[in-house]
Formats: sequence, C-alpha cells, structure tokens
Amino acid sequence: MRTTRFGPRYYGVKVAPGTGYRNNDAKGTTTGNAAEGMYAVFDGTHYNGGCCFDYGNAETNSVDTGAGHMEAIYFGNCNVWGTGQGSGPWIMGDLENGSFSGQNAKYNGGDPAINYRFVTAVVKGDSSNLWVIRSGNAASGSLSTYYSGPRPSGYYPMKKEGAIILGIGGDNSHGPRVPSMRGS
Repeated sequence: MRTTRFGPRYYGVKVAPGTGYRNNDAKGTTTGNAAEGMYAVFDGTHYNGGCCFDYGNAETNSVDTGAGHMEAIYFGNCNVWGTGQGSGPWIMGDLENGSFSGQNAKYNGGDPAINYRFVTAVVKGDSSNLWVIRSGNAASGSLSTYYSGPRPSGYYPMKKEGAIILGIGGDNSHGPRVPSMRGS
C-alpha cells in the first residue's frame, strides 16, 4: 500500500462478465488438508447469480477433480446448493461440487442476505475439520460468524491443490461469467 497526499491508496480487481484470474502454478499456497484462511472485500452490489463467482484455492489443472479439491469464498445468490436467509446474496464456501453456507447443502438460517455496500468475507478451515464462514460490513463494525462447525459430509479430509482463482470456478465453469447486479 502506498500513501498519497489524500491518504492510503488501495488496489483491487473488478471481475467483469467474461473475465477472471487463475494461476495454476501458484507458490506457497495451501495444499492437502492443511489449515487455510482467506478473506476478501467485495463491492456489495457486484455478485453472481450462478456458480461460481469464487475467490480462493482451486484445482491446479482447471478440471473438477472432485469434492474437497478447492476451498474458496463464494459471493452470490445461486441457490442450487446451499442458501441463506432471503434471496441473497450470501457468503458461502465453494469446496468443489457444491457451494455451502453450513454443514449441509441446503438452507442455513444463520447465513443472512448481505446488503452492505462493501462486504468483508472470510472462509477458513483447519486440519481437524473445523470450518468457519464470517462476514460483515467492510466500512464499519465487526465480523459475524455465520457458520462454525464440521465440514459437509465428504469434504474431510480436504484435498486442496493450491491454484489461485479470482471470479471464476475451480473448473473454469462458465456460470460466473454473468454477474447479477443490484442498484448502485
């Protein structure tokens, strides 16, 4: 971060339809069942209505290699796998072959719809099967825990591969390429 006469300068990436970032040869990223934590700050008006608008750890070959091969933050209102309160968008974890808002692939009443202008999202997991989803208003306040408990069935131990993705699915899925937008 560089400071200007107007204060700190921050950098980010806007993922427009048809774009995304992937590094299949990242160095120093988490693999296997090792503990991992990640966070992102999102524009609360820019989210996805399909799978998978993900930011995090994914397969190194751009192919779906099975459940537990990725661990990424999902921000959107896709309701194919898990959902939270209302019509979304929600913070969920994409673990490949499912986006989850809790332990099961269904409704998690502890995962509220997000309506902040800027959103902080956190997904973390440890090697003992504890998995946590947290979020909050990035402009003020603290984070709330939306889920803390065991991973979904079939997702422990994890088999993370360590690629980095921003705004796409672990298998380069096409669904994230058409974001939903709420009025800004």
